[in-house]
Amino acid sequence: MLFDVDGTLLLTHDEVYVEASRLALEAVYGTYADGPDIPGDTATAHIRRSLRAAGLSETKIDAGLPRWCETFSEQYLRLLASADTSHWEIAPHAAGAVAAVERHALLTGNPPAVAHARMERLGLDELFPRGQGAFGCEREGRVELFELARKRAGDWPAERTVGVGDTPLDVSGAHTAGCRSIGVTTGSYGPDALNDADVVIPDLGELEAALGALNERA
Repeated sequence: MLFDVDGTLLLTHDEVYVEASRLALEAVYGTYADGPDIPGDTATAHIRRSLRAAGLSETKIDAGLPRWCETFSEQYLRLLASADTSHWEIAPHAAGAVAAVERHALLTGNPPAVAHARMERLGLDELFPRGQGAFGCEREGRVELFELARKRAGDWPAERTVGVGDTPLDVSGAHTAGCRSIGVTTGSYGPDALNDADVVIPDLGELEAALGALNERA
């Protein structure tokens, strides 16, 4: 089972993330471009879209993206070290729900260092060992993240892989990758927006029952 972060495990908007991205854009591209956000997208896909809107060429964007990923991660960790995150809200039942699943990892648009730093602040990091899952900056498309995560899990079969996320893009990415999807309404989207998921639940406290329903259909 592959867990998204924003809106699924972490329910609070992260201003540290926004500031780190700004600093990295200015350092690498000499500009702060803030294009339209598509919830569930990867960090690199968002940055590419923003830089395109600012008029940068694909060649220049491609040349800078690896350095942006590195600089962004470094800035995020630096800023987070002195940030007060006591107001961060962890998703209800998150720790118990994740621990109850035998095979689990992160699948998120966050770069690896950012995702794991956030899990540490939420007290979930021990549940997500390094070397598993898939992250933004490793692949630009969400579908490719599913393929990478399955490979790292020993070529785990797509039809037995379940993505848990809170956005329509989480749902469509899982299905396009040949995987199943559980939508959770703890983010910005209600059940109607997530109705393409195989199962929709109000929070992670219903995850075990949702997984049982999926297994009955298999």
